[in-house]
Amino acid sequence: MNEAEILERVREIFQDNFDIEPSRVKPEAHLFEELDLDSIDAVDLAIKLQEMTGRRIKPEEFKSVRTVSDVISAVESLLATQA
Repeated sequence: MNEAEILERVREIFQDNFDIEPSRVKPEAHLFEELDLDSIDAVDLAIKLQEMTGRRIKPEEFKSVRTVSDVISAVESLLATQA
């Protein structure tokens, strides 16, 4: 899965779970300030990413996630550990 495909899946997750318009989910968008996620939403997002990748996200790794780009990087590293 390449970066564009991951972004597309992340946009679907945001739309389906948080009612956020896909056009707002840009790599530079800040999860908490621009997309209005809260800490519970962040946990839900982590669970959805785990379902998407089939890999467990370590909480300490997800704490540093602040932007959509960070989410994409986290998914890429999860997928890389599968290979």
